[in-house]
Amino acid sequence: MSSIHTTLLPPLIHIQQPSATTTTTTPFVLALALALALLLPTATYLIHRDYRAFLSLGAGGTPQTFLSGYLRVKLLSVFALSSPRSPAPVPADLRQTGYLVGSSLPARRGPRPTVVGIAPHRQTTQRAGAMDGAASAEGASAYAMLAARLRALARDPANHLAEGTSCFEKHGTGLFSTRPLTRTCRGEVCHVHGSDGSLHMTLYPGDAKLVIERGWGERHPIARGGFFSRFVPRHFVMVYAPRDEGEVAVVARIVGAAVWWVSGVCVGKGEGEEEGGGVRDDRARSEADALVVEEVREAGGEVDWRSGKGVSEAMFCSGCRQKQYARMQACS
Repeated sequence: MSSIHTTLLPPLIHIQQPSATTTTTTPFVLALALALALLLPTATYLIHRDYRAFLSLGAGGTPQTFLSGYLRVKLLSVFALSSPRSPAPVPADLRQTGYLVGSSLPARRGPRPTVVGIAPHRQTTQRAGAMDGAASAEGASAYAMLAARLRALARDPANHLAEGTSCFEKHGTGLFSTRPLTRTCRGEVCHVHGSDGSLHMTLYPGDAKLVIERGWGERHPIARGGFFSRFVPRHFVMVYAPRDEGEVAVVARIVGAAVWWVSGVCVGKGEGEEEGGGVRDDRARSEADALVVEEVREAGGEVDWRSGKGVSEAMFCSGCRQKQYARMQACS
């Protein structure tokens, strides 16, 4: 009877014996859940704090949003230069000095400011911007003098310069060449940051090296050249905010070097010119050079200053390299 009952009426409830696999995975799952419970709030806090730090740098370069701004910058930071205060070597086939000479650029006094970020890329100490409430009276005055100097450069028609919204930053005031020879973002020479008083500019390789060595600036974190030239030129540097009238004069001379490299114009006193006039130096191209430039530009490229062949990066003007070098001293 018992066997018949068992056959006809199987147990309604079947208790499965725990397997060895279930026994071994349960502690792992519990440990993973516990780790996530502990790490997720910490990770959220750290990301939120870092995002707030990104926003605190102000507008510039990338949107102030989490996805298209913050995450993009974090991705670029993977490729950032490890030592932006170490200058890039000047290519062996280029002259080692440019517009600036050592005697005209003294060493900057005191320690360098703290610089953070990629886009925006800003000073967090020694600030002198018009929008920085913590700037000293002397620093704010220096910023006003620097802004006045940039406006004066743009007003002088001999310099072939114009003011406008920065092409690199999409915010703030930029200085543009109306006749650019070296490839930058729409001919931008430099732009100044109202939040801290610093500047970004494109310099001749030898000038960039000297500026960094003398303590006046540092390389942009992604100024690596190659693929990253689509973001900033290889010799794109930050020049620190001037702190007094004397430093304004030095920074203005560095801006002059940027004008010379981007446009071939010597600002200031030149041969046969009044003080404050602009001189078009011998990077001005011959008719043959101009034809090469137009042909390559129509094809969407640029001209190699050394060979006259089409290339993807700056270095402009074929056939005038030696003349350019001869004019360097006159511009300095």
